Amino acid sequence: MLDDAAASPVLLAAKLDQPLGTIAYHVRTLYDLGLLELVSTRQRRGATEHYYRTTARPRSSADEWEQLDGVSKQRLLTALIAKATDSATRSAAAGGFDSAEAHISTTAVTLDGEGWRALAAEVRQWLVRVEEIERESATRLAVSADDAINVGVTLMTFEGLPFRALASTDGHVSA
Repeated sequence: MLDDAAASPVLLAAKLDQPLGTIAYHVRTLYDLGLLELVSTRQRRGATEHYYRTTARPRSSADEWEQLDGVSKQRLLTALIAKATDSATRSAAAGGFDSAEAHISTTAVTLDGEGWRALAAEVRQWLVRVEEIERESATRLAVSADDAINVGVTLMTFEGLPFRALASTDGHVSA
């Protein structure tokens, strides 16, 4: 949410329907890690409300991902996939895929171990390039913010089930 716009813990708690103390704790942790910056303050009911926005996107290395236990991986994946789905669905409803530059596709490929590693390396390089393009855009937007276009980028590479496993009629995934 803080990628989209600056917000205070009070606003985040209301949007997420979570206790303010929980949200404030997490915002403070992200701020302490350097992932958020304080962009403004506002007096509200005799208190100072602090507004934050994202400064960096956390990235994990393959080694860090490998060290996570299965439950932590599932929780993280579930949250990220839900965020991507929600963002794409809301954007589609607002015409976000109408532009000729928009793209969505799903491609299933069969690779050997060497091909899988090569694809993973290409994806990591591409993500670095995405960040470079964003930095280049930020420089131009500093001159003319009217040209800003909010763009969603979701990319997944994973070991997938064969199509026949996804096509079960009883709602269960089987191999």
